[in-house]
This record gives sequence, C-alpha cells and structure tokens, in this order.
Amino acid sequence: MLFKDKAAIVTGGSRGIGRAICLMLAGEGADVAFTFAKSVAEAESLRQEIEKKGAKAMALNIDVRDFEKSKELVEKVKQSFGRLDFVVNNAGITRDKALMMMTNDEWRDVIDTNLTGTFNLSRNAIITFLKQKSGNIVNISSVSGVAGLARQTHYASSKAGVIGFTKSLAKEVAGYNIRVNAVAPGFIETDMLSGLKDEHKEALKKQIPLGKFGAPEDVTHAVKFLLSDASAFITGQTIVIDGGLFIK
Repeated sequence: MLFKDKAAIVTGGSRGIGRAICLMLAGEGADVAFTFAKSVAEAESLRQEIEKKGAKAMALNIDVRDFEKSKELVEKVKQSFGRLDFVVNNAGITRDKALMMMTNDEWRDVIDTNLTGTFNLSRNAIITFLKQKSGNIVNISSVSGVAGLARQTHYASSKAGVIGFTKSLAKEVAGYNIRVNAVAPGFIETDMLSGLKDEHKEALKKQIPLGKFGAPEDVTHAVKFLLSDASAFITGQTIVIDGGLFIK
C-alpha cells in the first residue's frame, strides 16, 4: 500500500471527485478525514466505505470558509489519527452567471469557498508540516482557471488563484521537504454535469479531442501520483486533466 500509516484531510469529500479521492487514499492504506457541507447521509455512507477498507475515517460538517473551523479540523485529525501527512483542497462551488448579472454575494461566495477555503486549511496545516519537515498538499483547480470559461469570471478567478497559490507556496516551503501541486480537471462526470441537457453534453464532447468526459478516477490517478514518492521531484506544478480540451 502506497500510503500505509499516513493520514489525510480531504475537503468536500462526500461526493464526486472528493469522494473518489477519499476512497483512493483509504484503499492505499491512509486514514482519511473529510469535510462535507450538506448531506449527512452521503457523508456517513462514505465514512463506512472508508472503514470497510481498513482505514480510520472521520466525517466533519465544516464550512471551509471558516478559518477557525479549519484550525480545529487539523487539531482533531492529529489527535484522532496521531499525525497529518496529506492535505487535498477539493471543496469548491460554481455559480455560472454572466458578469453583468452577478451580485457581490455571488462573487464572494465562490471566491471565499474555492480560494479562501484553500488558504484556510493550508495555512493551518502548514505549521504542522513545517515542524515535522514533511507534508504534501494537492489543490484541485480547474481548466477554467487555466483557460477561462464564459459565465465563470468568479469561478475562473478563484481557480486561477489556486494555481498561483500553489506555485508560491511550493517555492516557500520546498526547503522543508514539503511539496505543493495542483490538478486542473476539465469536464468530469460528476453532479456538476448531471444537470446539463443531453444535447449540450454532446456538443461539449465534440470539443474534447478524446471525445468523452473524464471520470472521477481520472483525477484520483493524478492525485495519487502527486501524493506518492513517484513524484518526489515535482512541486509547484499543475496537471491538466481535460482530454485535450485546452491543448496549448
């Protein structure tokens, strides 16, 4: 097992990409704490699945926008698991809307969740990582933060910010044996796509060179690589997982 005797925090872990990451980590031997925002039933189901894999699990209903709650999260994980090795900042929301119609609250909600949420947990975990001179952070960005998408000025800004955050922090902590990387998924088969009409989905697929949407597992493979020693000489990078949609 790649991550035996390791402990991880995954934000937004109860569904979609976050859920797949939690199960991957547990399958590789890591104890997993994850946050969720809404469904207690989904969170409890995932907690049980993690434990069935032989790992310890912790499900916490925490708003990633709350700095103090993120601080408490780190302390609870260290107390329960005895250590903290990995942070995956996955929690995020999208509220597609043209800029001319966007409200201040809608802008702040997306920025505070996607970007400030990444800051909150990373800031509270980094002290532990610096003291132990080890740690690994993977941030979930988006192709919207790489190339920009219409009606996503707030989302694209937040996800581009995550990439800049990743690069800067990676340079800042590299000397302490801490790595920080990001992945930028494209169109992945999650709840975010489920609400689209079939004709819209087919039109999107035609824009993707590989001709299909990705699966959550396509993202977890990259996250596993970045958390593992196989990527020991990689930091400050963003891996785009989009089927070739935004080939440069």
